[in-house]
Amino acid sequence: MLEADVAWMRAACSEAENGVGLTAPNPPVGAVVVRDGECLARGWHRKAGSPHAERAALDAAVASHGVDRVRGATVYITLEPCSTKGRTPPCTARLLEAGVSRVVYGSTDPNPAHAGRARALLEQAGLEVLTGIEQDRCDALIRPFAKVQRTGLPWVILKTAMSLDGRITRPPAEGQWLSGPAALRSVHALRQHVEVILTSGETLRRDNPRLTLHGSLPRPGKIQPLRAVLTTNAAALPAAAAVFTDCHAERTRVYENPDLRELLASFVSDHQALSVLIESGGRLAARFLEADLVDEVHAYLTPWLTGGAVPAVGGRGAAGTDTALRLEAPVFERLGPDVLLRALVAGRGVPPRR
Repeated sequence: MLEADVAWMRAACSEAENGVGLTAPNPPVGAVVVRDGECLARGWHRKAGSPHAERAALDAAVASHGVDRVRGATVYITLEPCSTKGRTPPCTARLLEAGVSRVVYGSTDPNPAHAGRARALLEQAGLEVLTGIEQDRCDALIRPFAKVQRTGLPWVILKTAMSLDGRITRPPAEGQWLSGPAALRSVHALRQHVEVILTSGETLRRDNPRLTLHGSLPRPGKIQPLRAVLTTNAAALPAAAAVFTDCHAERTRVYENPDLRELLASFVSDHQALSVLIESGGRLAARFLEADLVDEVHAYLTPWLTGGAVPAVGGRGAAGTDTALRLEAPVFERLGPDVLLRALVAGRGVPPRR
């Protein structure tokens, strides 16, 4: 592995990041075509049914530099190229057709029926293949897709905003937001990355949230995520709520007393979702956490001590650290007066000593 391979794969990752939240049910993928240290073209997968990243990059390279210049090039791809025909032709065929001499990819296809197949096809045709470059970053880009392939369930992100004493209590007259404008912009950016935003009937009655993509943030090709309202009594929901009356009302669904696991599976099968964002109160958050259905937590901490009866996470509570959920890979970000903690759910109990 050369330092140049790492640098070019990082460039491919930057391309892939452009597609996060746009490509479902496909994963976001980026690609870079390089010859003699020169970047001939870059590409990223923009939406399902459109050219895959390596095909887009190769087509752009040929258009700008010609077929002869592309022959013998190296193509860097964040994910193993597809080897079967779907809505688009297989990318392994396009790589062979282009005459490139080397293919470098970061993540292996998480579909076990496809994993490693591209490498075998390309090497059989005489190409040099290098894998696992910047694999951690490449794997992180496709976490939701990999989970769907592995379990049939989407990646679930729990978002909560709380005071330093873990409360979300505030008087109704003060509105729904406890954190500041920078944190709110962060939440709107997070909504860009999911296909479903899930809330509770209680939150709908208390806060009347819109759960929309605001202002200048929506990117070309990003549609309003499905808004899913979970309730024990659909008839008691306010008919005048924003999610039922705004211009995205057709993107709202109500689910009465659903089985949570079956509901998540239906988001994949019926709505081609990869990621679901939970924006609700502590009761529904606790139900998902207690069922071990949350993969990632985004907690916005605001410098208030509010007290009160409404916790950020309710439920039965863990009996001890041996049953408490453990978070890993925490990242802290300052957002004006607030702090965002992003972390992955690692499992339950204290990790074993090394």
